[in-house]
Amino acid sequence: MTDWLTTFKNAKKTCIQQGNFRKVDYNLPNGKEVIEEYNMDTGVVNRRAWEIKKDLGGEDQWLTELGDPEPPGLSDERVLIKENASQPFVRRRVTKRSIEWRIHNLPYPIDTYRVTVEQKAKCLTVRTTNKKYFKKLQIPEFERLNILPQQNKISVQHKFNTLIITHEKILRKPYSMKLSLIPKNEGKMDCKLG
Repeated sequence: MTDWLTTFKNAKKTCIQQGNFRKVDYNLPNGKEVIEEYNMDTGVVNRRAWEIKKDLGGEDQWLTELGDPEPPGLSDERVLIKENASQPFVRRRVTKRSIEWRIHNLPYPIDTYRVTVEQKAKCLTVRTTNKKYFKKLQIPEFERLNILPQQNKISVQHKFNTLIITHEKILRKPYSMKLSLIPKNEGKMDCKLG
């Protein structure tokens, strides 16, 4: 756990603050780059993305770990295949007290769903009793901190064709580290710990 926290604390940080939103760019010592955007009013991370560098040049891609991905840019290529709009999709967010997954487009009643912790895989598994849906939900924050998910910290709700799975946070201190960064001036600049 301390290795990951130390790596983030020692990273070169750049921030942009616009109104109540702050964007922090971490250039980690191992060459990786992470961008986090969070709301200063709520203290909640809205988006976290990791840069994936290409081996043979070209524009790097971003893997969105938390929040909604950036919309793809306009392309000259025509889209020949498009995902079905009624296909289930997962959105993940972090609140002050929990990590939450919202799986949209799941029409079955609440007693159809089974959410279990897989200790070996360090993830949550969502399945239906009618065998129509199966998904493994990874928890990257727990993996980095070497924490196992706990079944007794999970709650499940179903509203408006959306399954809402909540896992209560076990440690809160690592998540609040980003809020202690203070921009030196307006706009893009280096950050210092406050």
